[in-house]
Amino acid sequence: MHTVLGANGPIGEELAKELYRIFTRDIRLVSRNPAKIHDTDQLVKADLTDPEAAARAVEGSEVAYLTVGLPMDSELWERQFPVMMRNVIGACATYGTKLVFFDNTYMYPGTTTPQTESTRFEPNGRKGRVRAEIANTLLAAMAAGTVDAVICRAPEFYGPGKTKSLTNSLVFDRIKAGRRPFVPVSAKTVRSLIWTPDASRAMALIGNTPDAYGQTWHLPVDPHRLTYAELIGVAEEVTGRRIPYTVLPLAVFTVGGRFVGPLGEVEELLPRYRGDNVFDSSAFTRRFPDFAVTSYREGVTEILA
Repeated sequence: MHTVLGANGPIGEELAKELYRIFTRDIRLVSRNPAKIHDTDQLVKADLTDPEAAARAVEGSEVAYLTVGLPMDSELWERQFPVMMRNVIGACATYGTKLVFFDNTYMYPGTTTPQTESTRFEPNGRKGRVRAEIANTLLAAMAAGTVDAVICRAPEFYGPGKTKSLTNSLVFDRIKAGRRPFVPVSAKTVRSLIWTPDASRAMALIGNTPDAYGQTWHLPVDPHRLTYAELIGVAEEVTGRRIPYTVLPLAVFTVGGRFVGPLGEVEELLPRYRGDNVFDSSAFTRRFPDFAVTSYREGVTEILA
């Protein structure tokens, strides 16, 4: 049994599809309101902040994939993520279940220094501190031998369907709707974006590779990074029309965040948009050289065409 904890999001859904396609048809989908993707899926309703519910969700699983996402709400993150991580670690330890944790880069410093698996945690705000806390909790459990686990870390998303990210909502979703895209902070710095189906495929591969456990992996991105100006240029080629855009300076988020909650919630992430954001996934590429990474051009084409 392979169990996806947080099965309703784009990562969890694509993960379940990849597990079914390549590795197993014995899949359990867990969320507050799970829905079947395949006829054979087992559904379990669970609130992972409840230790008994987490235990029921994990029981009988060979591998559990923790892909739970929460709305961009710092207070909610502080209240729920650490509890969920402790409960899932405890459940996996009880049942001898391997744990694959889908992580992000919020705890990394917002500098132009390339990010590797050994990059030190230097969070710039409340959400980053929460992500550092839960990653460190799992790393400590791994070091103590409490749980056999692996961390799969990804940078900002872009992708098809219901993918949620600053890039999707401000740039690609607006282009699809025929509206002027907004570029956060700078159009001239290179971005490291991960195609959401690639993230899920890579996580399924790592979760089914025994020697990948016990460490952190940066999930694969197209190493030919583009700026927002270049990404919008690709969108112009795909759509066959000129696409003017507006750059939103940092002040828009700083001032707007005082009045509009969501703007304030993203402010701590904005330093990484001022300069080049280089997320290094070369370790994954060396270990899994046959993994086909979606290029930015292929991704933008699929989103818009």
